[in-house]
Amino acid sequence: MAVTHADLSPTPKTTNLGSKTGAFLMVLSILLGLFCFILCLIAEAARSQAKWRDSQCIYTGTGKLPLLSATAAFAALAAAMVVQHVFLLVAVSKSDSLVEITWDPQSQFAKTLTWQAGFFFVATWTAFAVGEIQLLIGLSVESGHLKDWETPRPSCLVIRQGLFTAAGVLGLATVFFAAGLYITALRAERYIQIQENTRRDILELSVMYASPPRSPVRDQSVRADRGEGPNLPRQDEHYVHTLDYYLRAFDKQSRLV
Repeated sequence: MAVTHADLSPTPKTTNLGSKTGAFLMVLSILLGLFCFILCLIAEAARSQAKWRDSQCIYTGTGKLPLLSATAAFAALAAAMVVQHVFLLVAVSKSDSLVEITWDPQSQFAKTLTWQAGFFFVATWTAFAVGEIQLLIGLSVESGHLKDWETPRPSCLVIRQGLFTAAGVLGLATVFFAAGLYITALRAERYIQIQENTRRDILELSVMYASPPRSPVRDQSVRADRGEGPNLPRQDEHYVHTLDYYLRAFDKQSRLV
């Protein structure tokens, strides 16, 4: 069985940003956001309304279904937020490249990543906070007439149309903003890794070219007969004689003469 490069490459840890665990958790959080949105639509369709009769009002339903739907939507959105941000916190804290990050002030790509990360972080928490507050308002209103909802009363507190729908949209936006924050962190990690690899390659090349290989020194004697020029040994085509070599040979010839 042939061994491929993928077999020799190290398996990424489960806490890495680019691991399968990270992708699975991001998909799970998006599904929880979609589930929250569907539950909000159910709560919007089943929300209680008031009917007036002779300056008194009664509720059109007990409010149990919108209460349960809003509660489940609240829990699903909170779970999605916890899953995404806990994984991001653990992955970033264990990533050496992101912990010891040093941005190049002249890099336009680094500036873009910084602005994107700040935007997604603020947008995620803003949408999450507003969506959860709207769901809490709906929960408090719908839980106020679980009993005696058919009893006439002088005032009936109901939820305005579109409150649960807006909460569902904000919940869906929350998980997508958080996914954008995850993708931005992943791009930042890969950008830093590319910079480190480029810096390492440049350092290796500079070391290699700073110390060129030395030519081998050949110690060969020079013999000359009387009345003849210096008998120079045969050399390879790649061997280059120095000026000192010829000076020493002619000096020995002059002494023999």
